[in-house]
Amino acid sequence: MKLIVGLGNPGREYRDTRHNVGFLVADEIVRRHQLTLAMAPAQVPETFVAKRFGAEPMLVAKPLTFMNRSGDAVAALARYYDVDPPDLLVVVDEAALPFGRLRARARGSAGGHNGLKSIVERLGTSDFPRLRLGVGRGDPRRELADHVLAKFEPEEREGLEEFITRAADAAEMFAVEGIEKVMNVYNPEATGPDVD
Repeated sequence: MKLIVGLGNPGREYRDTRHNVGFLVADEIVRRHQLTLAMAPAQVPETFVAKRFGAEPMLVAKPLTFMNRSGDAVAALARYYDVDPPDLLVVVDEAALPFGRLRARARGSAGGHNGLKSIVERLGTSDFPRLRLGVGRGDPRRELADHVLAKFEPEEREGLEEFITRAADAAEMFAVEGIEKVMNVYNPEATGPDVD
């Protein structure tokens, strides 16, 4: 079974922010497969989860623990559903990539991202796939937290739907064909600094 976790922050004030692109991808996968997000079992803290059964079983999750505590939910999900780290894909925003770019990795550091840092700490390993979604850095004079917690600019919103569609395609490819295939298909399109 593959587990796809989109990271974000719960609450109306964070709904359309750059930090929540992981949630948007999870929602798109749920919509495509006509799944239903429901609260996870009691052993998994504050998490929405949807299940797809069949030849390619898949779980899609949205932790509601806030970004900096994402590891609590992800580690509990992995334990409860017996998902090994290589079968987990974390979908997360990345300020070091230009808006609209994707970067997949089979493993790597947290790269300064607090959500990934929390997951690495709680899983006890950094050997899990991740799909980073470029949200750009914005004005370098602006605090990074202010940038990622802000809503998308009008020109970004024009390309947002296509961006989320491509990211959901990549996540679904992971569920069926694995992270190496995703890297081969989606990484060559990326430009900008190389991110772990």
